[in-house]
Amino acid sequence: MDRNSTGLVFVLPALIVLAMLIAYPVAYTGLLSVSDRQGAFVGLENFRTVLSARATPQAFWNTIWFVGGSIIFQVILGTAAAILLNQNFVGRGIVRSITLIPWVVPGIVAATTWAWMFHTEFGIINYMMTGTGVIPEPIGWLTNGNTVMPVLIAINVWKLFPFVAIMVLAGLQSIPNDLYEAARVDGANFWQEVYHIMIPQVRSVIVAVTLLLVIWGLNSITIIYAITRGGPANRTLITPIQIFRLAFESTQFNQAAALSVIFFAVALVIVIIYIKALASTPGEAK
Repeated sequence: MDRNSTGLVFVLPALIVLAMLIAYPVAYTGLLSVSDRQGAFVGLENFRTVLSARATPQAFWNTIWFVGGSIIFQVILGTAAAILLNQNFVGRGIVRSITLIPWVVPGIVAATTWAWMFHTEFGIINYMMTGTGVIPEPIGWLTNGNTVMPVLIAINVWKLFPFVAIMVLAGLQSIPNDLYEAARVDGANFWQEVYHIMIPQVRSVIVAVTLLLVIWGLNSITIIYAITRGGPANRTLITPIQIFRLAFESTQFNQAAALSVIFFAVALVIVIIYIKALASTPGEAK
């Protein structure tokens, strides 16, 4: 047995497991998407049905808004937190530990806690704001169509910005001190160091983290489903929740599979963009 055959024997168990856990479910989902309840081939009928549904375009735009709004603030807040945590100050270790708390809290626990905090009658948010005179009366944060999505975006930002912070912080700590010393000799201030040294040096990290957040955000369901279940009036309905409803509430598994295939295609495009963006990022090690 030659070396190539020996290597194949060693990786074969892992390949079999991957095929069982990934390839088979993907193939079976594709089969469901082009068949009916009885298993008969129907072609693109399920795709036409699910794309013509009134909730589909609304869920799509809600997904874009939720994912896009979350990522913008997650990256900005996480990068700012990383720059702050990279400075020398008393209690830095404690602050770093506290910053990680939102990320390590289970999603369902965080969603339930925030749902109570934003409750119209019993929530501490309304209590504090009405008590200080900021608002004259309680606001239905999670029942008002104009406020529910911004609130959910804020909760999602709170949940994941620590991940951005710790990844960017790792990149900042790898920057050689010689760059800072040379900049200070030239008279650069703190903000000039941030703009000309820190941000360029961690650009590849930010690109990678941003695209990872896109992938995770497109598959996110816990926070929205636990708090609003897509309501009110589908104002927070996103595509993953629509797939879940079709499959497990309406038992339309074939239509859910069709929508999943479309979703998979979108995710695949994002992965391709992710790879190309990383490959073309300036300063990345070859």
